[in-house]
Amino acid sequence: MKVPTSPNPPAAPARSGTIPAQARPATVPFAGVDADRWPDIAAQPAASGLRTAVAERLVRHALSRLPLRARLAGRDSIGLGGPLMEIRRPDAFFRRIGAGGLIGFGESYMAGEWDSPDLVGVLTVLAGHAAGLVPAPLQKLRKVWAPRQPAAQANTPENSRDNISHHYDLSNDLFALFLDDTLTYSSAVFRGFPAEHDLLPAAQHRKIDLLLDMAGVGEGTELLEIGTGWGELALRAAARGARVTTLTLSREQRELARGRIREAGQEDRIDVRLCDYRDVTGTYDAVVSVEMIEAVGEEFWPVYFRTLERCLAPGGRIALQAITMPDDRMLASRSTYTWIQKYIFPGGLLPSTEAVERVTTAHTGLRTRQRSTYGMHYAETLRLWRERFEERAAQVDALGFDATFRRMWTFYLAYSEAGFRSGYLDVQQLLLTREDTA
Repeated sequence: MKVPTSPNPPAAPARSGTIPAQARPATVPFAGVDADRWPDIAAQPAASGLRTAVAERLVRHALSRLPLRARLAGRDSIGLGGPLMEIRRPDAFFRRIGAGGLIGFGESYMAGEWDSPDLVGVLTVLAGHAAGLVPAPLQKLRKVWAPRQPAAQANTPENSRDNISHHYDLSNDLFALFLDDTLTYSSAVFRGFPAEHDLLPAAQHRKIDLLLDMAGVGEGTELLEIGTGWGELALRAAARGARVTTLTLSREQRELARGRIREAGQEDRIDVRLCDYRDVTGTYDAVVSVEMIEAVGEEFWPVYFRTLERCLAPGGRIALQAITMPDDRMLASRSTYTWIQKYIFPGGLLPSTEAVERVTTAHTGLRTRQRSTYGMHYAETLRLWRERFEERAAQVDALGFDATFRRMWTFYLAYSEAGFRSGYLDVQQLLLTREDTA
């Protein structure tokens, strides 16, 4: 299908990475970086010589023990051999990490201070050794050296709309450039690997059907979907004879989803609401939510699961798809401000399997009855998206997004793919029912 043009795509990137003018480091911007759009990329951060020196020592020590090759300024190399990490400006690279840790690592890539002919390979090595990159004594001092999440990004009812808009209202046309025709922005489920782009629509429908089957969605089902996306799951549920109420906080997504629903002749079966999940009313035979819990925030997980339980009719079923991370890493990093939170998903946090169990047990009568994992399927999905995004760089530029945005987006897709390839991240489909439901 043809995707309608978003009204204001060129203005969106200005939100990414913007900080108050009084907080910006007053140094000369790097060539080719728009200092108004990307103040933290255009200039080096303020960092003491001591902090930079400590960061350099720690990074050099960590890299020396990894199966990769880090080449500094085209000369000396560190590492045990493997994918090449080309650190073009070592002084700037270490300074950014000294000032901002992993945020600085990502910003250094955005600034072009380091690169790799195998970005996913380098990031996969780093993700696979994430727990040991920082020495244990410094891990215990994380609260001292790691930046804290801004209060303004907490997913309160007031902030959630802005957090969602930051990512999902960038431009419908941007997403259409790298997604398949189903416009499904979550992990597909393939029949085999390696995956191919022309198989992606069928793989996305396979994923959706697994969730709808898990939730028991069929003729006459009253279904609540939390997180509309661009409407593909709602359309597929309606085609089964369900009546769907679907919630989104993205105006761009709602506009396009409604257009697709009209085109499919399903307006009488699907109600798309611009509504926070906390405000939903009514009871439903089934609830489905795909990769939305990641945007809820840890402090609101109890409210999220209580809402699911409140909306569930007796005997009803809940099917969730969720990206998860190891419990120890989640507990260690849950209050840390990350590159992903600053540039991609403000206020986001990935849960662990154990966290879901703890929250549902402590705050609801919901219990997990079934669990399926698809981590490598997500790695392949992300690879296909990343390859298509890189192939269509000129079209991204034509939408008004600059080269720094493209480096940011490439890093985000590669960083995410590496998480799944290393096993650091997983994606799961979960069936939940009330405790008293057999």
